[in-house]
Amino acid sequence: MAIMKSEQILAESSKSFEDAIQTGVSRFSATVRGLASCHVNSMSTTVKNGKIDLYRVNMQMTFEIDAPSEKAPNGKKKK
Repeated sequence: MAIMKSEQILAESSKSFEDAIQTGVSRFSATVRGLASCHVNSMSTTVKNGKIDLYRVNMQMTFEIDAPSEKAPNGKKKK
């Protein structure tokens, strides 16, 4: 049985919402194994001088956590 964990992140891009999503997925998956899904909770922008400066996405990242390794009574890992 898989156990999943969820973390919320914010990613941003100066190009587009799609690039912000890809940036967040790439960065998150580089540090966490077993990334299974990404849900975009919200999208927003920052504005400077009347133009969009940054595209931001708030995302819920879901990933599988590793199962604990089984240990024998003597403390050594079971084969």
